Amino acid sequence: MNNIEKNQNSLAFNHELLFFDDFSSEKLDRSKWNVEITGKTVNDEQQAYIDSPEVIYIHQGDSSTSGGTLVIHPRYQPGFTTPQGKSFDFVSGRINTHHKMEFTFGCVSARIRLTAGTGLWPAFWTLGNTGEWPNCGELDVMESVGEPDWVSVAVHGPGYSGETPLVNKKYFYSDNCITGWHIYSLECTEVNGLIFKIDGELVYRVTRPMAEYYGPWVFGGPKYLTLNLALGGTYLFKTNGVRSPYYGIPEKTVEAIQNNDAKMLVDWVKVTRLP
Repeated sequence: MNNIEKNQNSLAFNHELLFFDDFSSEKLDRSKWNVEITGKTVNDEQQAYIDSPEVIYIHQGDSSTSGGTLVIHPRYQPGFTTPQGKSFDFVSGRINTHHKMEFTFGCVSARIRLTAGTGLWPAFWTLGNTGEWPNCGELDVMESVGEPDWVSVAVHGPGYSGETPLVNKKYFYSDNCITGWHIYSLECTEVNGLIFKIDGELVYRVTRPMAEYYGPWVFGGPKYLTLNLALGGTYLFKTNGVRSPYYGIPEKTVEAIQNNDAKMLVDWVKVTRLP
């Protein structure tokens, strides 16, 4: 852990802790997390979400982490059929804290390490607990399309969803790309709005008037956390232009998944109350 990470970890723990998981248990703590299973598929994504230790598990013994490591690990599984009868060649994992941990104001953060690979779509984000999307509000603390040198943050609500105008990218130097550990955080406040940071550096700020230029502000209520690793789909295609062998996923990334090289690693997740 470098000095930036140590300082950020120390500062966060000086605030009142509302939620924390460093994945020290042998298995995912189901008292904190729900595992989502694919029902309706959105964005033309190319994976099914399943509840299986194949795709969601805890790894112990990594000296670079504080406890254990949550691993979301997509797999190549040709012809997998969902209960709804839809067929996929990939399976992956998605977890959330809905009805188990929800917060309104505070700082949510996670220490995450990603695999670079065109067509991989890992994300750390929040959703409001009432109403249909986008009226519930979505806050993307970290979103990647697999390119090594950048991630994005974004705000989605009624009138500013999907291709939202409230979005920004963080570009990394070549020696500090997404494949290293980074702390992704979001401060939700009544006064200053939404403040996105990476490794303590301010990346983007969205105030209430900025959002209300496009539509209603919907971020004053309870929110829950989501971690997932999607594959391909429309958003990825718009970035990389890949049509085959899968929509938004090139052959090189398919091979990485087949070789078990594509993963999302999470050291810890926490929510603190801001002073």
